Amino acid sequence: MGSPVVLGIESSCDETGAGVVRGGRLLGHALASSMDEHARYGGVVPEIAARAHVQALRPVVREALDDAGLGFADVGAVAVTTGPGLAGALQVGLAGGKGLAYALGVPLYGVHHLAGHVAADTLAHGPLPDPCVVLIVSGGHTSLLLVRDLVRSPIAHLGDTLDDAAGECFDKVARVFGLPHPGGPAVDRAARTGNPRAVAFPRPLAGSPDHPYDFSFSGLKTAAARWAEGHAGRALPTADGAASLQEAVADVLTRKAVAACAEHGVGTLVVVGGVAANSRVRSLAEERCRAAGITLRVPPLRLCTDNGAMIAAVGDLLVRSGAEPAPLDLSVDPSAPLEYAALHPVGARVATR
Repeated sequence: MGSPVVLGIESSCDETGAGVVRGGRLLGHALASSMDEHARYGGVVPEIAARAHVQALRPVVREALDDAGLGFADVGAVAVTTGPGLAGALQVGLAGGKGLAYALGVPLYGVHHLAGHVAADTLAHGPLPDPCVVLIVSGGHTSLLLVRDLVRSPIAHLGDTLDDAAGECFDKVARVFGLPHPGGPAVDRAARTGNPRAVAFPRPLAGSPDHPYDFSFSGLKTAAARWAEGHAGRALPTADGAASLQEAVADVLTRKAVAACAEHGVGTLVVVGGVAANSRVRSLAEERCRAAGITLRVPPLRLCTDNGAMIAAVGDLLVRSGAEPAPLDLSVDPSAPLEYAALHPVGARVATR
């Protein structure tokens, strides 16, 4: 008998996602976003996000199963994001996941959101090589990781952001530039007609010997804001500013990631998370990996941003590794550090045995 069908649920921020995976293969997925409801506030409002998840969860799960051509009776395990993220939003997804697991009589797995982003690449390119370097870049997280067995081994942090994440920098600068929320896609669009060398924005922590793989984007954010303020009363050359900002972010991210691969003797770089959808981050990563003889793996655009398929992918790996399921009194952890893919004590114990 083959691997069971795993239903994954993601509700950590403003997107409600469900995905269906079996044996490393994505069978179906669906996504609902409340982004339009947050746009007028310039950022995600937690209460609005939680209410949107309540409304969207059931139809999204149903749509994912329909997309896979399956029914609830076919589900053999449920995986759900339990952190990090917005507490209320996480609670909605976890409550739904617990209810389904209990009603169907199948095991439940709590999944770390960022491990989901890493696992998303396996749905497109197969198992991750052991070891690989993973660059996670999203609205709230920027980290360089050394990954061996994603669901059995502890995840080693080579570097993390010390302040703003790359996506957060894009969001905040976009607001100053008068661009819509979310800022990442807006900056990418505006940059298409701009000159990436027009503004000499700084590269924070570019050569720090004490923090070779850590990131800092607050100084870049401030420099971009000061540059925009310097054009008060004049037309802001938004395209040039966006292109220069994007170039600075992509330069720092890809330079450190390639250097980490070289230092650790790793031949594969995996770039995941919402900012992995940025056109310049992708193209510069391709250019620098090619020059260094490193294999680059980036998920397709639809799997870069938050989605339920990536959570199902982790659940599928956990099931196939023999990990014990989570107890039904599993709780959310809104600020959970990324140490293991399974976000509950049982999963961590399995991962280290």
